Amino acid sequence: MSNDNSHAKHHKQYPTVICIMGPTASGKTALAIETAKALNGEVVSVDSALIYRDMNIGTAKPDVEEMAGIRHWLMDICSPEESYSVADFRKDAIAAIEDIVARGKTPILAGGTMMYFNALVNGISEVPPSEKSMRQHVKSLIEDKGLASVHQMLCEVDAASAAKIHPNDMQRTSRAMEVFLSTGKPLSFWQNKKHAEPPFNFTQFCIMPEDRETLHKRIAKRFEQMLDTGLVDEVRYLLKKYELHLDLPSLRSVGYRQVYAYLTNEYSYEEMRERGVIATRQLAKRQITWLRAWSDVIALRTGDESNLRQVLQKLGA
Repeated sequence: MSNDNSHAKHHKQYPTVICIMGPTASGKTALAIETAKALNGEVVSVDSALIYRDMNIGTAKPDVEEMAGIRHWLMDICSPEESYSVADFRKDAIAAIEDIVARGKTPILAGGTMMYFNALVNGISEVPPSEKSMRQHVKSLIEDKGLASVHQMLCEVDAASAAKIHPNDMQRTSRAMEVFLSTGKPLSFWQNKKHAEPPFNFTQFCIMPEDRETLHKRIAKRFEQMLDTGLVDEVRYLLKKYELHLDLPSLRSVGYRQVYAYLTNEYSYEEMRERGVIATRQLAKRQITWLRAWSDVIALRTGDESNLRQVLQKLGA
């Protein structure tokens, strides 16, 4: 994780957007709310689980009391039956930031979904969305000619993509063929085109526990609290209210997947609890890996009482 802010592209006329990143259970939400209070700000959630309605306990969604009158964006915007892409997030986050700035307030982005932060700060490829009719056409091609034959066709029209895709990978072979047949241009062409970077000055902070042992204790304690406050009943309710299955991102969220396995008698209660903690630790490890490679970020420590002061100092507030 680099503390070097010298390479950041700062434009005086661009509004400042504060980013508070960190692994799960590191204290991002609390710091974001404190910062919003101090700076007349609003919080934009950067979390792929908080977008879902009725998923409150297992996502550690802040309640009305915790939000302390601070408006939060991009929470409860999707049904758990829906998928929500990185491109959807980028579009919605930019719209939220522009709205906040237009009203003279400070946008504070907080969360741990690093793919979302990456798409917003560094841009994403302009790959056209998939059309149902073309998906169907490519599916029929594979059924008629076989996957190996369609992969060979891909080699001829998009050698760069085909070289990266295993001949047995039906999903990626299909997608690359769809893009070529829809647009007349190879997937590799689109992947090299990036959205323009948004006109914001990102000031990025990363809050992290002092050591892994402390983080593991926080994770275990928090998962135990989720179970005590009714996570199993929450998942029961979700399964009754919505048509959910394990292919949906909502049900694949950490904690929810393990409770689902318990409710379908795949795990005992003890096994579910243990696996929920392990899965959360694995998530935190992936987040930390992202953050260690992230540049232009200012390091903060979980539980440090001077965090808010450091944020305000850095912003010259």
